[in-house]
Amino acid sequence: MDLQTAIVIAVIGMAAGVLGGMLGLGGAIIIIPALVMLLGFSQQTAQGTALLMMVFPVGGLAAFQYYQSGYIDIKAALVMSIFFFVGGYLGAKFATQVPQIALKKGFALLLVVIAVKMWFFDKPAV
Repeated sequence: MDLQTAIVIAVIGMAAGVLGGMLGLGGAIIIIPALVMLLGFSQQTAQGTALLMMVFPVGGLAAFQYYQSGYIDIKAALVMSIFFFVGGYLGAKFATQVPQIALKKGFALLLVVIAVKMWFFDKPAV
């Protein structure tokens, strides 16, 4: 990895960390598009890299800040983590078999659907 690529990757990581801490965003929203568009990663490589990158920090300081402020439902997090673990394996198994163009377009469509739903059909906070 050359210095310029390392700097771009560091900036992507910092931006994802700041936005993740502020808005609860994950790698899918920031890191994957940045790796694909800025560095030319394949969709599968961007997804796999983002997943590995998130292994350590996801359970780290950002979640601890929310915990200290009373903004974590521990039971919900535990149930989701169990199913996320299994679902992550199944999803990765599927994604590595899908052609890159189909995966990239499906990912883009998912982001658009989420954006439209949040913009026009937002539910009040519980």
